[in-house]
Amino acid sequence: MTTTAPNGRLLRGGRAVARAVGVWIAVTGALRLLDVLLPGFRMTHWWQPTVCALLLGLLTAVVWPLVMRIAYPLAFFTFGGFGFLLLGAGTLAVFRTVPGVEVAGFRTAVIVTLGMAAVGALISSLLAIDEDEIFFRRAARRRRRHTPADAAADPPPGVLFLQIDGLGYDTVRRAIRDGDMPTFAAWLAEGSHTLERWHTDWSSQTGASVCGILHGSNHDILGFRWYEKDRDHVMACAHPADAAEIERRHSDGRGLLAGDGASRGNLFSGDAAHVSLTMSSIPVLVPKKLQRRHRDRVGAGYYAYFANPVNALRTFAVALVDVFREISASVRQRRAGVVPRIPRGGWYPLARPGTTVIARDVVVSAILGDMLAGRPAVYADFLGYDEVAHHSGIERFDTLSVLRSIDQQIARLHRASRLAPRRYHVVALSDHGQTQGQAFSQRFGETIEAYVGRLCGGSPSPDAGKRRQAESWQINAALAEATKGGGLIARRLRARVEDAECAEDRPRTTSGSPGAVTRVAPGVVVVVSGHLAMVSFTEHDGRVELETIEREFPDLLPSLVDHPGVGFLLVRSREFGPVVLGRDGLHRLASGVVIGEDPLLPYGEHAADLIRRVDTFPHCADVMINSRYDPDSDQASPFETHVGSHGGLGGPQQRGFVVHPRELAFPEEVVGAEALHRVFRGWLTELGHPEPAGAGASVPEVVA
Repeated sequence: MTTTAPNGRLLRGGRAVARAVGVWIAVTGALRLLDVLLPGFRMTHWWQPTVCALLLGLLTAVVWPLVMRIAYPLAFFTFGGFGFLLLGAGTLAVFRTVPGVEVAGFRTAVIVTLGMAAVGALISSLLAIDEDEIFFRRAARRRRRHTPADAAADPPPGVLFLQIDGLGYDTVRRAIRDGDMPTFAAWLAEGSHTLERWHTDWSSQTGASVCGILHGSNHDILGFRWYEKDRDHVMACAHPADAAEIERRHSDGRGLLAGDGASRGNLFSGDAAHVSLTMSSIPVLVPKKLQRRHRDRVGAGYYAYFANPVNALRTFAVALVDVFREISASVRQRRAGVVPRIPRGGWYPLARPGTTVIARDVVVSAILGDMLAGRPAVYADFLGYDEVAHHSGIERFDTLSVLRSIDQQIARLHRASRLAPRRYHVVALSDHGQTQGQAFSQRFGETIEAYVGRLCGGSPSPDAGKRRQAESWQINAALAEATKGGGLIARRLRARVEDAECAEDRPRTTSGSPGAVTRVAPGVVVVVSGHLAMVSFTEHDGRVELETIEREFPDLLPSLVDHPGVGFLLVRSREFGPVVLGRDGLHRLASGVVIGEDPLLPYGEHAADLIRRVDTFPHCADVMINSRYDPDSDQASPFETHVGSHGGLGGPQQRGFVVHPRELAFPEEVVGAEALHRVFRGWLTELGHPEPAGAGASVPEVVA
């Protein structure tokens, strides 16, 4: 939305002074109160609270940002708590330099520090001061002082692409209707924006969608993870080295963010010059031959956020609330006997705030910096909804609470965009939706990997293929970016990231390079990506044909098509080319001939074209399995242990959304992420942004 500074709600200069004075007075009063209530803390003279409040204010304003340059890796990992321990040490030092102040020890100093940060947050709230407005106003004054009078005309409007990961078109419509997304509802009611739907590729997951949106190509991306027979390697979009390799294969230097754009919290950079929390651009884990040059210093996004102690305290408090919310929601589901549901214990309640709170707040802080710098295009991913929907369900109460918090942050960015040095359009979108259902392993007693292994003569355990449940790649990216040093803690945190996307069936060596992929049966590999499972026969080079599969594994295909959790299979026939097999019929994609009932009918009018495209991919698996979708219940059983899931065809997972300014034209129908890239690139061109020159040549496709 193109906006100018609104009338009425702008910061007046006196309010900033009022804030400083108000905080000083409040801290003085708080110190007097702590003198009475806190054991081990005593001030013996009337003037000491006033002087200490002033010294603590200087400590917070000057020393804290310097300390955070060193401490932000651990501050991030501890929800901001570690920074308060360091600041508590500084507070202790301040008190001991003031004659007559008695402090029992470090614990007391930390309690006082937390109290001071809480007072600062309270005063800002009472005065209704918008920190973003302070930030932008000060920067605007500096810019005016240093900008020549004959400066160039206003630049073309910038665009903020704000992705709500995993939020489907159907869900966002209901959320707008029911009041869970008031910002979107206000935009639509005012007529400034419009809501559109787009259709994902067969692989309805972040890797394929974001690569297609940012680079205009997602060729040969089969899932969030897939097996490459020629390298005996499982590619994983959430592993730094694999993400960098995927981007190398698809980038021609002319991505959506080329030309001084910014990528925040994404899997891929889109050729942006400025990146943070972006998996393909982690400098300490991505091989040197795959690294790209970026101008941002490591950790810039979250350093800027945690440099403000009020932000750190707010994040810590909200993260604790989110932990309680997760535990409460899990208990309520168990007591009510809600189905489908999955186990949500262990470390997950502590891991969840990483995406729902910390990464979200850090990404917002980085975007504010991007707008301040006037960057032409920013693409950011808010992962929290997708993470919670996997575990809770796509429209359960705690999932919708996360969605409301994202809506609030989008509203905040929209307000801040009115004060940026250039006008901005705000575009909200999703990379895919989610389809809900009871997990395959829960419903049928074994994973799809174990089932295929048995049919092929193996002896896998029923739990073969079970994976970690937390989708923590944004946190992994943050930890890796923040641990560029060589210390013990840094090495341990990096080792955690190097182990990302590893499991018994897809190990990696200690250096992070791939190890031998485990077979579920001799010569058989199965890789799962949500509602999609891929079977490869490693004893044969290239694509194994239907006739060979029937000869060597006669029970496999008939058992799969008859299984109540399997919707359809894609195989390649020597005689008929690509064939889709279902329980009651088949569809020959090359000729369009359907025998019996068309297995693709429940999956929409674009299913045949999307599957035909995947059949041409060099690393297409020998058997591609899509879960069964039931249109009556609007459910499907994912092959991963999720409640809401995606990755294939069937139901809401294949319907993403775009909320965009009405003045930007949107085609009647958009099918596939590559088509959505062309729409976005057209908008940038229409707004006056120059076509990227192309910093690098197109990379040849990798063939099997």
